[in-house]
Amino acid sequence: MFRTALRNVLAHKARLLMTVLAVMLGVAFVSGTLVFTSTISDAYQASSQKGYDNVDVAIQPKSPDNGGGAPGAVPHLDQKLLDKAGRVPGAASVTGTVSGFTAIADKKGELIGDGFSRGDNYFPGADGKDARYPMRSGAAPKGAHEFALDAHTADKAGYKVGDTVRLSVDGPVREQKLTGVFTTDDGAVAAGGSLALFDTRTAQQLFATPGAFSEIDVKAAPGTSQTALKAAIDKVLPKDGAESTTGRQLADEQAKMIAESMDGMKTGLLVFAGIALFVGVFIIANTFTMLVAQRTKELALLRAVGASRRQVTRSVLVEAFVVGAVAAVTGLVTGIGIGAGMRALMSATGASVPDGPLVVSPSTILIALLVGIVVTVLAAWLPGRRAAKIPPVAAMNSVHATATAKSLVVRNTIGALFAGAGTAGVLVATGMDDGKAVMAGGAVLLLIGVFILTPLLSRPLIALAAPVLRAFGISGALARQNAVRNPRRTAATASALMVGLTLITGMTVIAGSVQKGIDKMATDALKADYVVSMASPTPLSPDVAKKIAALDEVTASSPLRNSPSRVGTDTQYLTGVNGKDFGKLTRLDFVKGSLGDLRGDQTVVDEATAKKKGWQPGSRFPVTFEDGKKGTLTVSGVYRGNEMINGVILDNATLAPHQKQITDMKVMVKTKDGATDAAKDSLVKALGKNPAISVADKQDVSDGIAKMFNLMLNMLYGLLAMAVIVAVLGVINTLAMSVFERSQEIGMLRAIGLDRRGIKRMVRLESLVISLFGGVLGIGLGVFFGWAAGELISGSLPTYELILPWARIGVFLALAALVGVLAALWPARRAAKLNMLAAIKAE
Repeated sequence: MFRTALRNVLAHKARLLMTVLAVMLGVAFVSGTLVFTSTISDAYQASSQKGYDNVDVAIQPKSPDNGGGAPGAVPHLDQKLLDKAGRVPGAASVTGTVSGFTAIADKKGELIGDGFSRGDNYFPGADGKDARYPMRSGAAPKGAHEFALDAHTADKAGYKVGDTVRLSVDGPVREQKLTGVFTTDDGAVAAGGSLALFDTRTAQQLFATPGAFSEIDVKAAPGTSQTALKAAIDKVLPKDGAESTTGRQLADEQAKMIAESMDGMKTGLLVFAGIALFVGVFIIANTFTMLVAQRTKELALLRAVGASRRQVTRSVLVEAFVVGAVAAVTGLVTGIGIGAGMRALMSATGASVPDGPLVVSPSTILIALLVGIVVTVLAAWLPGRRAAKIPPVAAMNSVHATATAKSLVVRNTIGALFAGAGTAGVLVATGMDDGKAVMAGGAVLLLIGVFILTPLLSRPLIALAAPVLRAFGISGALARQNAVRNPRRTAATASALMVGLTLITGMTVIAGSVQKGIDKMATDALKADYVVSMASPTPLSPDVAKKIAALDEVTASSPLRNSPSRVGTDTQYLTGVNGKDFGKLTRLDFVKGSLGDLRGDQTVVDEATAKKKGWQPGSRFPVTFEDGKKGTLTVSGVYRGNEMINGVILDNATLAPHQKQITDMKVMVKTKDGATDAAKDSLVKALGKNPAISVADKQDVSDGIAKMFNLMLNMLYGLLAMAVIVAVLGVINTLAMSVFERSQEIGMLRAIGLDRRGIKRMVRLESLVISLFGGVLGIGLGVFFGWAAGELISGSLPTYELILPWARIGVFLALAALVGVLAALWPARRAAKLNMLAAIKAE
């Protein structure tokens, strides 16, 4: 039986090629994902560990545990502590660091580094050099108007030593002379960010306060361990102001963070690999079902000459094992190529990746082989079991074992139960506060139920296409009959496409609806024509708001400021605004009370905070401000919060005296003539054409939201394309084997007058009908799942609105039709080329 199974594999190489391809694509995606994420993760971890080569112990500020006191900021480390650390026994050298956001403009004035831009201090040692940043050319910065730039950014922007470069730290544009270009192993730079260096005094003025550091790094003398040095340093640290960590711990924490960040990407990619394999299961099961059906006589003869049911099942599983092993090995090799290609693609698109070897771990090899073999064997088990039930008497008349009425009733009953339970689960979940798990379970049950019921659904749905198919004459009529002749085969073929289109349609509906909801939330609350903010999540200098307010075309403006406070034992952030103009710039939806006169101790509070604290209009509550001083605020109104405006809002005139350092999150602006190109140009020009500052009107806000969602959708489409490709292979596979099975019938059709063109048309129309059947089911399920998920989302997004993307749904239906047309090209050509007489004699 083992030799028989191997001979069957070798005898039907062409039949099994599509199955091998389907499994191979899924395995390639899995192994490619594992190779890519392992390679990138290892490269970043190696790069980050290099960054700690000169750090044996790091001293960092410790957040004060001040209970009910003032919610002060994290303290800075001072020069006195740095000097103490340098005198500790076992300390070879000490380095004080201070850093913050620094935007670098290219020669066109555009931001380099997409906001992942940092500035640090150059801290020379006894030899006048900073070992962390070796200079490739030029010299280290020494004055307030000098700086050095990392080599990667300098090369990308075309800057050389001596150039004057425009940059920004918190808003105003600075023009600095480039004195040096350095090399670095910094992971942020390797990921495409930029790094600027200033002398220590300048960096402290820009990012902290004079004489303050954000971290102190100590290098151990030869023979002193990191643990011993840490113990010695702990003795000189202030009790509450600072804490020490070994360089090894920092490197391990960094490696762990990188691994965790890569886990998210790995999980996402593996989900789509799983979807591709899931779709591939349909093809594998369908292929083996058809092979078993075609070999009914052969298998029955084996039973007649003494083979047991177990031996017949085992022979089918051996075939599956061989196919799975070949596909797994091929997929692994292809996946290694995909992993290398994805890394090269990242570099080609401008995303910098640290150098490092391609990582193919033993676990990747094991997983790839197991996935390929196990998936194939499991998918072939049911057809193998059916093969064992073929009665020996079937060898006498070559009658295929058709499904009995009882088996069809059982199948439809099970399918109806699954579909009913799944639909009920999804509908119940829409009314729950946190129904994600219930909805996911219901969606899986419904998908399985529809798959089981697909043979039953195929006849009525395909019958709807009969009027159109009649237009193609006898070819159209035959195509319809062929499509419904074997409902199980048609269902398995269509289901592969159904799964892919269900996911694509559902995600498109959800993404479009959420985008509309967030867009509405972000823009409906705004009367302002423009929102000015930093290009990265860092605060603006208050000078920006002053410059904007001084412009003639500006009729109203208000900075939004954040300040920590304490209400009772809880930290509560206060948002300061220009009370006089705030009502002209926003359109808040008040649940209770009103905006009123936002001055003095008057505040407005978002609904969630008011509910949590039990506040109503007129409620008064004590507050401890940032500087430790106490006060009392009065609630004048409760509004519905949104992504842009939420929390406790009060007048800046009340908040500013209590702030240690005034910075703005953003500035809302209203101009005389509204949002016009001229007004925007005026604002950009007034702010010095600053690369770090974004001036956005409502359309820019909408476009930014749309861009984010379109990018996400395009990534999803690209990943789900793998499932669609596998589905295409399934349609080709089914048609090719169907043509083989119907060789005699096709020969008879040719003999009675149907020409080759008619045969081709028949096969193509059959493929088109099956593909559109799968497409209609997938789009219908996708819309239902999209609606259901939206009902859950609407609980946390009040402005959520179901949007059905009719244009994209039309594209998806056209895609299903295209799949059918392309998949039929080779089988139709093969059918038309069959020798008429040889086909008639075929068994």
